[in-house]
Amino acid sequence: MSTAGRIGRGGSALLLAPLVLLLGVIFFYPIGRLLLGSFVAPDWSLAHYAALASEPLYARILLRTAWIALVVTVLALLLGYPIAYAMSRLKGWQAALVTACVMVPLWTSVLVRSYAWIVLLQRNGLVNTWLTNLGLIDAPLRLIYTEGAVLVAMTHVLLPFMVLPIYASLRGIPPELVRAARNLGAGGLRSFWHVVLPLSLPGVSAGALMVFILALGFYVTPALVGGPRTLMIATLIAQQVTELLNWGLAGALSTVLLILTLGAILVFRRLLGVERIVGHG
Repeated sequence: MSTAGRIGRGGSALLLAPLVLLLGVIFFYPIGRLLLGSFVAPDWSLAHYAALASEPLYARILLRTAWIALVVTVLALLLGYPIAYAMSRLKGWQAALVTACVMVPLWTSVLVRSYAWIVLLQRNGLVNTWLTNLGLIDAPLRLIYTEGAVLVAMTHVLLPFMVLPIYASLRGIPPELVRAARNLGAGGLRSFWHVVLPLSLPGVSAGALMVFILALGFYVTPALVGGPRTLMIATLIAQQVTELLNWGLAGALSTVLLILTLGAILVFRRLLGVERIVGHG
């Protein structure tokens, strides 16, 4: 008899009880309190949600957040897929070097990486200095505190979360399939398009979903390199809690962000139905 059979359902539930209790205390309970706080007590009105609907600023911030998250996901995919493909094909020290370039930034604090971009993009930073020394510009460009700076910095921070799932999918593809396609007359590009790419779609789906969801709730990098002109919803929630002490509005914004995240998961599952794509490929 297996261990699971000897333990039984009651024993399994008892083993899971500490984990469920821990998640309930440190995760579900605070989130539940915050979301319930968005309904004004004691009448449990929707005043905070009405304020969100009546103020165009909140809608612009929400749309900006979704747009930035989408663009960051696309940029991370365009940059991350070739890197993951190279990681899966290289051997020896070359593979170790590429892997280190991906992993070392992941082990570095997000705060440190965000400040590094401030050093690079500020008015007297390295980028403006190089462009001036090369004679390409006469005066420093405004690079920091722009939407472009937010996109570049967030893509850099979230790129490993796109590379690693794609790399895992590519490593799981049997090399015999590619060799069989080549033996049947398919060239390198055709074998990649019809064999490698479809089989790597589970990694693409997982990486895209992970990057998009993380980008929706990103706080540190947009706050540091974006400034007030590129305010995102996570920064707005933090302002409501720490500066304005408006917990009700922060709860309403958190509820909207949660709904947007759940909607993104459903949309990604529908658009990136990997099993369906591969099955009909």
